[in-house]
Amino acid sequence: MKITDWLVTATGKCQPRPAAKPWDLIRDRYYFHRFLTDITDLLDQAPNELEEWDFLPQIRMQVRQLLTNSYWLKTQQPDANSKTGVSILTLYDEIGYPLTVQNVLSMPGVVSPIHNHGTWGVTVVIKGQEKHTFWRSAGSQHQPFKIEPAEERVFGPGEIVSFMPETIHQVTAVGKTPTLTFQLYGDTQPRSRFEYQPAQATAKAF
Repeated sequence: MKITDWLVTATGKCQPRPAAKPWDLIRDRYYFHRFLTDITDLLDQAPNELEEWDFLPQIRMQVRQLLTNSYWLKTQQPDANSKTGVSILTLYDEIGYPLTVQNVLSMPGVVSPIHNHGTWGVTVVIKGQEKHTFWRSAGSQHQPFKIEPAEERVFGPGEIVSFMPETIHQVTAVGKTPTLTFQLYGDTQPRSRFEYQPAQATAKAF
């Protein structure tokens, strides 16, 4: 398992970031509800939702702490979906809860649309591998949704990837076995989340 943290910028650059050592994060009885409380306590310090991404270093550390201490997290695997190739297990939700917290199982060869999330995000590969192709905006007044490839990288177990709200990517499950990821996203701004069609230089709500 790799102990590597990454930040993907709005321009699609994948930058390595300092990662806490697992032995420094060992906690007794670090249950999932404690993780959720730690995250919401962090986000309460943000002046507004649009500035929550400033706390990505701290959020990455909390996700690393959860991965280090929670065997339960690694056992939460949804049943495979033979039709779509992607299965989602929501780990926590209630009315008004702003975060998306889920484990996602992707079958080998599954490719996502090219998209952004309209909010910050932090994901970690629990098992398997996934390839991320990152894109950057090349828009103009006449083609505001034009994008171009920026970078490509394969992530494996233990690697944490964090995204800016404007980060554009496409994810492919690679290898011969399913890929399981833990995913944490902020409060999505629907007007800012798009699926891109680079050949036509267009986008639609995603």
